[in-house]
Order: sequence, then C-alpha cells, then structure tokens
Amino acid sequence: MAGTNRVFAAQLAGLPVFGPDGESIGKVRDVVAGLRLDQQPPRVLGLVVELATRRRVFVPMLRVTSIEPNAVTLATGSVNMRHFTQRPNEVLVCGQLLDAHAQLSESGTRVTIVDAAMEPTRTRDWVLAKLAVRERSTRLVLGRRRSAMQVLPWHEVAGLGLTDLSAQPQGAGQLLMLFDTMRAVDVAATVRDLPLKRRHEVADAMDDERLADMIEELPEDDQKELLGYLPEERAADVLEAMNPDDAADLLAELAPAEQNRLLELMEPEESAPVKRLLAYSSDTAGGLMTPEPVVLTPDSTIAEALAHIRNAELPAALASMVFVCRPPSATPTGRFVGVVHFQRLLREPPAELVASAVDTDLAALRPEAPLPEVARYFAAYNLACGPVVDAEDHLLGAVTVDDVLDHLLPDDWRETGLHDVTDHPEIQEADRA
Repeated sequence: MAGTNRVFAAQLAGLPVFGPDGESIGKVRDVVAGLRLDQQPPRVLGLVVELATRRRVFVPMLRVTSIEPNAVTLATGSVNMRHFTQRPNEVLVCGQLLDAHAQLSESGTRVTIVDAAMEPTRTRDWVLAKLAVRERSTRLVLGRRRSAMQVLPWHEVAGLGLTDLSAQPQGAGQLLMLFDTMRAVDVAATVRDLPLKRRHEVADAMDDERLADMIEELPEDDQKELLGYLPEERAADVLEAMNPDDAADLLAELAPAEQNRLLELMEPEESAPVKRLLAYSSDTAGGLMTPEPVVLTPDSTIAEALAHIRNAELPAALASMVFVCRPPSATPTGRFVGVVHFQRLLREPPAELVASAVDTDLAALRPEAPLPEVARYFAAYNLACGPVVDAEDHLLGAVTVDDVLDHLLPDDWRETGLHDVTDHPEIQEADRA
C-alpha cells in the first residue's frame, strides 16, 4: 500500500476518499477496529466513509490502496451502500477510543487516550500499533505544566477492552475537537453511530448552542431520547438555543405534562414564539413557519437590509428575502406590506429605501394552509422562503423550502440517506470478518 506507514486516526478523520480514477467517493468519518481478548494490537477492519448522500458505509481496509496526508484512495469506485452498523466486537477509534481512560501496564499510571496510530503489517493488515496518551493527574499543583503526551505500544496500555469502554466514564474533549470542523448535520450523523453511553457523554461535554444545532439534525426518536436524558433545566436551555420551529416540532412529540414543564422552565421571551407555533398543526404553514425572519420597516435603507442578510448565522433560505412591515415590525404584530428579494437588493443603490423595492404582488400563505398547498406555492413561485400572514394582514412568520422538504420526505430519511440501499458485490461482508 502506498503512502505513509503510520497514520493517526484523528488526522485521518475528514480526509476525502477517491476511487481509482479520481472520482470522489466521500469523506472518512471514523476507523473501525476489532478488539482482542489478549494484549495484541487490534486489527483495523476498515473505514466509516460518509458518502455525498450523507449515508455512512463501511469500506474494508483491503479496498484501500493508499493513504496520503490529504486523501485516501480506494481500489474500486463501487462501495457497499448498506448503512454502517457497529458489531459487538468492534470499536470506533475516534468515536469511542479517544478520551478513554486507561492505565499503563507496568506502573499503573492513569492516562487518557489522545489518539491512536494504525500501521500496516507484512500480511497487508493494519493494526492499532501505538497509542498517544497523556497522564491524568489527581492533584492540581500551582505552576505545574500539563503532563506531556507519550506515544506507546498498544500492549503497554491496559483497560481498553470492550467491557472497559462500555462501563467507565469517559471525556469527550478530543472528539469535540474533531467536530469543530464538521457541520451540525455531520456531527449528528457521527453521534447517531455511537453507543448510547458515548452519545450521552458527548452531549454532556457540548455547549448548549452546539448541542441545539446537533439535535435539530437528528431523527425524531433520537431527539426525544437525548432531550429526555438531559436534566430538565438544561433541556430547557437547549430548547431556547434551538430555532423556534424546531423546538416546537420537538415539544409537540412529548407528553403534555413534559411539554408544559419544559415551556415553564424556558425564559418567557423564548417560550412565547414556541407556544404560538404549537397552536398550529405541524403539517400546516403555521406549524412549518419560523417566527424570526428578517423584518424591516418601509423607511429602512437597502444598505440596512443587505447588512441583515449578510449575517453568517442566518440560514440561506431566510437570507433570500426581506419582509417589510409597518411598525411595530416584530412578528406577529407588524402589518405586512410586501417582500424584497435579495437579488433586487443587490441591484438598488444602498441609500434607497426598501419601500422603493417592495414586491407587493407576491401572494402570502395563510397559517392554516395544508402541506400540499404550501408545496404547490413554493413550486409555483420558485421561492426559497415565503410569508405567512393572518386574516388581518399581520406577518406571523416565514416558511422555508427546507422545512417543506423535511415534512414531504419519509420519516426515516435522515437514517436511510437520499437513495435506496444498493448492495454492490465488489465488497463482501467477509472483508469485515
């Protein structure tokens, strides 16, 4: 196999994967190893690769022809499309081994696993030959430097059996460092593949904002499980950090008593828009909308409107349109005037008022409009975002096309990816034995 003779798992995560002809396959998300009962280094079975469709599949190491600092190349562009499922004797190196607590075999010194290095053998197998560890100190000594990292052979570190990893408490610092370069949807897919204990440890280590972003991308059952694991006070804080429409969708799936308890724990200004959304059925425009679009008064300038849609935290669909209301401009009290499309904003002089660029002819959705009507609305007007207005012309919020698609797709689309499962004979299950 071409490339380096030692690869650290944390450096491998995120690398692009290519076929023999240079075609893009996906990205490496983890390394799968088979733990042994003796002290011999575990055999590296393969890689968890995330395809462009978000599906995570298993690629055996025998199909890997080279590992370079900037890419991984496979011997074939065909992969088994079956969703990766971890087996009982397997460990996810990044997901489970990093941050694990262990001890040195000879001295008994307690250490934390920082990284794991895989190396090829003469038989073309790869093994986890080395571990990067850092000593865990039970005392805090003033002025003492953080303990140095050591790279040791696998057999010199004890306490890394499957029973140990599933029982002992474990940090998540190294794993969260890997998440820093990933989108929330990719983090959610990674966390879904982890054992339940590890998911909870990751949730405990995340800040509320990052956890909220991740929960929004999880399937409904996983959302409820993770929210139920959190202490009530923190669950309320995470709900506050979520987009109001996503928080409302999640709360709508809970028992009424639990729903009311969490709403009571939320800050009133955060729970108010969520309560308004809960009044609508989830398959109507009112249930799909977000109450926080970009809303400006007619006397605002084009420059102000452009500044609002440049906000990096604003979803792209909401940035496609500015809603113009007479004061007060906050939903649901502002009297709706019309919209200004972002392309029109780019064509107008910055000092002009948005009133001069308002599209007053665009039809608005009523909050009770059912999902099929909302879908036809977006298809007819070629929009990424549309206004929801009540009978008195108050702007209630905006529906975005991604929320429409989310409700039109099958309930399990996050688990199954974008395409049906297709098994390719080029990679057999025997490769994982």
